[in-house]
Amino acid sequence: MASKHNRDEALDFQGFLNDLQDWEFSLKDKDKKMKSQASDKEQLKTSEKGRPSGKRSLNNTATTSSGKYDYLQNYDKLRSLSTSFVTEENMPDAASEKELGNEYFKQKKFKEAIDCYSRSIALSPTAVAHANRAMAYLKVKKFQEAEDDCTEALNLDDRYIKAYSRRATARKELGKLKESIEDAEFALRLEPNNQEIKKQHAEVKSLYEKEILQKASGVLRRTMQGAQEVGKSGTKENGLGMHSVSDSTQRTGVTAVQEYQTKKKPEKGSVTLEEIGERDIRAGSRTDGTQLDAGIVSSESVKRNNRARKQELKNSVQELAARAANRAMAEAAKNINPPNTAYQFEVSWRALSGDRALQAHLLKITSPSALPQIFKNALSAYMLVDIVKCVATFFREDMDLAIKYLENLTKVPRFDILIMFLSPTDKADLLQVWDEVFSNEASPIECAEILDNLRSVYGLKK
Repeated sequence: MASKHNRDEALDFQGFLNDLQDWEFSLKDKDKKMKSQASDKEQLKTSEKGRPSGKRSLNNTATTSSGKYDYLQNYDKLRSLSTSFVTEENMPDAASEKELGNEYFKQKKFKEAIDCYSRSIALSPTAVAHANRAMAYLKVKKFQEAEDDCTEALNLDDRYIKAYSRRATARKELGKLKESIEDAEFALRLEPNNQEIKKQHAEVKSLYEKEILQKASGVLRRTMQGAQEVGKSGTKENGLGMHSVSDSTQRTGVTAVQEYQTKKKPEKGSVTLEEIGERDIRAGSRTDGTQLDAGIVSSESVKRNNRARKQELKNSVQELAARAANRAMAEAAKNINPPNTAYQFEVSWRALSGDRALQAHLLKITSPSALPQIFKNALSAYMLVDIVKCVATFFREDMDLAIKYLENLTKVPRFDILIMFLSPTDKADLLQVWDEVFSNEASPIECAEILDNLRSVYGLKK
C-alpha cells in the first residue's frame, strides 16, 4: 500500500512539472513578442550606450517576475530532481498491478482485485493475469466472465494448467458439464499426479453421469407410460368384461350351493327342485370355469401383445436416435474449424470419435506443417497412435498428403521421448498399421523409401 501512495505522489509531481513546462513555453512566446516590439523601437531610438531599449524592457520583465524567471532557469535541475522520485519501481506497470491485485485477493477484496488485474491486462496482457482475474470472477460468481478469461489465458499459453482447472470450474457452474470434463481431462494429461485436479475431474464426471441417467430415466418413463396406455386400450378390447361376468356367475353358483347344503337331504328315489337346482348349478360352474379359462388366456395374449408393442416402440426409438445422431454428425462436419492449439484439436478429435471420416476431415483441414506448432509439448501417445491410424484410412487415396502428416508429426517437440516411452500395446498398433497399410507393395518406389526411413524414426523394427 505504501508503494501505491508513493506512485500517486510521483504522478502528481510529474503532472505539476508538465504544467510548469507548458507555462514555460507560453512565457517564451511572450518573450519573442516582446523582442519583436523592442527591435521596432530600436530602429527609432537607441540609448547613448548603444543598448537597445527593448533589452532594458526585458530586464525589467525579468526583475518584476524574478521569482518565476529564476525558477524557470532552474527547470532542468528540478526536472532531474523529479526523476529521482519517478522511478520505474514507482511508475504503474503490469507486474505491480498484478501483485497489488494478489494482495487484494488475499484480503478477499475481490472487486478491487479485479480492477487491478484489469489494469495489468490493459498494460501488458499475460496468461497469469487473465487466470488470476478469472479466479476473482469465480469468487463473485461471474462464471461467464471467468470462462472467457480462462480462454484468453489459454490462447496465450495453451499449457497453463490453472487456466484449464478454473475454466472447468466455471463451465461446471454454467452447466457445461461435458466441456468441464474435457478441461479437467486435458489438465490431468499435462499433470497426471495433481490430486486437486483428479478430485475435480471425479466430481464433474459424477455430475455428468447423473445428468445422463436422469435424461435416460425420463425417456424410459415416457416410453413406459405410452406402452401402458396402449396396453390398457388393448385389454379393454380383448375381454376383461368377460372375466367380470365369469366372477359374478361363479359367486352366484357358490351361494346356491351353500344354500342347498344347509337344507335337509331328500329321500331316495325322489327328485326335488333342489336337486334340479344343484344340477343346474354344477353345470353352470363348469360353464363359468370355461369362461374363466378363456379370460386368463385372453389376459396372457394381451400381455404378449404389450411386450411386442414395447419392443417395437423401443426399436423405433433407437432407430430415430440413430438417425438423429447421423444428422448431428453430418452437421458437425460442416462446422469443423481448423484448430490452433492442442486443446482445440483434441477436443474436436474426441468429439468425432467413432467416425474416422469426420476425423480425417478434421485432419485434412489442418495443415501438416502446422502440427508442430499446434501440439508443441502436448502430444500424447494416444493421440499420436490415433492420428497415424486415421492417416492410414486415406493413405491409398492421397499418399503424398499422408506422408506429409507422418513427417510433420516427427517434428513435434519431444517426439523422440514420446516414441521411446510408448507402451507395448501402442507399439504393436503402430507396427500393425505400418505393415498392413504403409508397407504395401503397391506403393511407389519413392514413397516406399520415405516410409522406410520414417519407420525407423517411429521406432518400428522390421
